[in-house]
Amino acid sequence: MKTSHLVLTGLTLTTCLAGSARSQQANQTSPQFAATISNSTAAPKPAPEGMVWIPGGEFSMGASVNGHGSCEMPMASNDTEPIHRVRVDGFFMDKTAVTNEQFEKFVKVTGYVTIAERTPTKEEFPTAPTENLVAGSVVFAPTDHEVPLNDHLQWWTYVKGANWRHPQGPESDIKGKEKYPVVQVAYPDAEAYAKWAGKRLPTEAEFEFAARGGLAGKTYTWGDEFRPGGKWMANTWQGKFPVKDAGEDGFAGIAPVAKFPANGYGLYDIAGNVWEWCSDWYRPDYYETFARAGGVAMNPPGPDSPFDPSEPNEKKRVHRGGSFLCNDQYCSRYIVGTRGKGEVNTGTNHLGFRCVKDNAPKEITSSAVNPTNSTHEN
Repeated sequence: MKTSHLVLTGLTLTTCLAGSARSQQANQTSPQFAATISNSTAAPKPAPEGMVWIPGGEFSMGASVNGHGSCEMPMASNDTEPIHRVRVDGFFMDKTAVTNEQFEKFVKVTGYVTIAERTPTKEEFPTAPTENLVAGSVVFAPTDHEVPLNDHLQWWTYVKGANWRHPQGPESDIKGKEKYPVVQVAYPDAEAYAKWAGKRLPTEAEFEFAARGGLAGKTYTWGDEFRPGGKWMANTWQGKFPVKDAGEDGFAGIAPVAKFPANGYGLYDIAGNVWEWCSDWYRPDYYETFARAGGVAMNPPGPDSPFDPSEPNEKKRVHRGGSFLCNDQYCSRYIVGTRGKGEVNTGTNHLGFRCVKDNAPKEITSSAVNPTNSTHEN
């Protein structure tokens, strides 16, 4: 199965159990994190509209979680360790996730049709009942009572007619939500927008360097306290998950962009609100290749092929940043350095993207970009 048209797929890592933010914090502030060394080159001027300069430099990448993967429970993979040193060149990055009005402009100019708007064919899904061959996408549906948090299918559902114009289904729309992040975009949709805009999607290393905002080894993109001085710093879930988001941070569900403080580089919502696509293929063992190679990886582009042991036949790219569904009961991956993943043709109503733009071509020199000695094949 290669898309979300007919089944829920590619959601296992973007929604996994986690321990409390407090215990995650204790793990994240680890001596494994060395100082971030930012490049001293002056920011090129003028900056492209809506973008900020990320200086690049050398930093410690990953999250230290005591051998339990991205969560405070034993996981099938341990994908955020080992902590390793990475160097990235400077680049421009969108201040916010791409918004509905920006994506709509792209669609009007190009006539682009997103994957969620395309009707799946019998050739793609020869065994699927004809009545299921209807365009749509995956939508979060809160439960009406408390449920065990070991089966995400209890709160995710495939909705016919859901797409970027109708994020929660045909009865929803984006009127008055021009400044909200565009969602229900699959990876090829995000890639098409970036190419049209003269930009590209960030690598995972670029996204994490930018998200850290010049800080090293902090739990969150803003520091070590989840609510410094009682202030909400990101759009996350409050209340019992997945029953009701209490909206204590000012928003029950998705929020418009730039409603929470920017990080040290002037990036808004780089944690929380919506997950964001990165260009890297996902593999849980990718960071291990850096440990074997040693040294500092330069502009790592990600592995040359995907592999997810939980869904070995799905081709997945990395998600970063967490979303409005993340909380300390479940999926606390607003914690910087933690990872998500998603099948490339799958969009959801908590997944968007932002773009980057090079000031000059990058040189890829890392010898640790392709996993070796792996027994997994795709």
